[in-house]
Amino acid sequence: MSLPINISALLHGRTVEWERLEFKKGWNPLDTLHTICAFANDFHNLGGGYIIVGVEESKGRPVLPPAGLNPDTLDAIQKELLNLGSSAMQPSYHPIVIPYRIEDRDILIIWVPGGPTRPYKAKLTLGKNSREYGYFIRKSSSTVRAKGPDETELLSLAATVPFDDRLNQRARVEDLSRELIRDFLQEVGSDLAADVSMLPLVELGRQMHIIEGPEEASFPLNVGLLFFNPEPHSFFPVTQIDVVWFPDGPGGDKFTEKIFQGPLPRMIRESLDYIRRNYLNETVIKHPDRAEATRVDNFPYEAIEEAVVNAAYHRSYEEREPVEVRITPEDLVVLSYPGPDRSVRLEQLRLGRAVPRRYRNRRIGEFLKELDLTEGRATGIPKILRAMKDNGSPPPEFEFDEDHTYFLVRLPVHPEAGMDVEQEAGEATPPVTPPVTPPVMRLLNLLAAKGPKGNADIREEFGLKDRAHLRKLYIDPALSTGLIKYTIPDKPTSRMQKYQITDKGRVWLTGIQTRQGKS
Repeated sequence: MSLPINISALLHGRTVEWERLEFKKGWNPLDTLHTICAFANDFHNLGGGYIIVGVEESKGRPVLPPAGLNPDTLDAIQKELLNLGSSAMQPSYHPIVIPYRIEDRDILIIWVPGGPTRPYKAKLTLGKNSREYGYFIRKSSSTVRAKGPDETELLSLAATVPFDDRLNQRARVEDLSRELIRDFLQEVGSDLAADVSMLPLVELGRQMHIIEGPEEASFPLNVGLLFFNPEPHSFFPVTQIDVVWFPDGPGGDKFTEKIFQGPLPRMIRESLDYIRRNYLNETVIKHPDRAEATRVDNFPYEAIEEAVVNAAYHRSYEEREPVEVRITPEDLVVLSYPGPDRSVRLEQLRLGRAVPRRYRNRRIGEFLKELDLTEGRATGIPKILRAMKDNGSPPPEFEFDEDHTYFLVRLPVHPEAGMDVEQEAGEATPPVTPPVTPPVMRLLNLLAAKGPKGNADIREEFGLKDRAHLRKLYIDPALSTGLIKYTIPDKPTSRMQKYQITDKGRVWLTGIQTRQGKS
């Protein structure tokens, strides 16, 4: 059996965050059991972790060459792990154990994906009469026993598995493409790539942890369909990235749109390549007082890449909303649904200091890191801030509402750079009303479905308490663009006042629905 990642890169922490790795010089069953329990509980939805037995650790880093294990003990250790998973953990849990030889030494790699039936607890001791169990979690790079608020929060996660790590019983094992799996394994340098053509698809999928269930009823996981099915949007509608160009700005009467679909890595790369070819350009600024010219990009590619990858990583694939990239001569905006984790505060995010308590898609992040499309935990926003600063651009803007229903990243164009756009052949420019913000979109959908509503009714529908917030983000923008109107226009402040959608608003909604229908 092989891992679906590059072993050498794993040992050096290049594809997995250090907090998801634990090195042990020798075999210690109790310590290993507690760490397995912690990784299986996956407290922060990071995707579990790896325990490397036979490699010493120094200051959180592996010591190579490895100490190694006696090869005569490998079978006995694996049997003991199997027994511990059944007799010393509740509910039972069995990690994936892989013997590996590196630099002429034998080691064991224990892969512990986040478990489907958390919370797990493990025996506190392994004595013959031991009956006491405890819950364990990871904190930074340590395994600790969960107590107090941590234990309460862990128990609240009972049997809640992130969407990307769930079985999809509407799909079949045959919906996974062996060719796409092989391409992925070859790209990441996995030893498993050599076995792709020989292994049955079910066995291959189980080794990659993208297929689960009993032998007689095996199903793909959602993450497998997102990465290794040619048309994931057939399982998860509106899994796509829309790139929309407004040549005359957001108030103009035409736009160009290109929709990208397909396996998640391909969709991300093709949309980024399209943006780079069509909408990015460099401006050379000459100075009268020195020979060296200044070169600036209208938008730094690194910032766009991070914003788009983060949107694809953290969006919900249960919501029928695309990732949208809107480009105008003034800015580039990346919009995704829903917003960040509830623990994230906007003021911290704008400073690049926000660290979410829990991640929405633990397996998507794991695969994207393997492909070097994202780096690791909470690095995206700081990279965007740094890229904009290094390019001399105005600072980026981040936005989400108090309900965390959307997330918006705005990259202003460099003030000294122009937009020299050369459209690819065949791009249409149909008429369009000005783009609207996610709160206005929610308001239009409500009024279209339920008719005129007053302030109190709208706040109740959306669970909003602040009238000023409703006015600023919902009502005023919709009124100013003519998408809604007063039911009593000559008495704006009347206590009987309500708001209704206009013909213009209905046309806008119809256009959105038509676009989604085509996808």
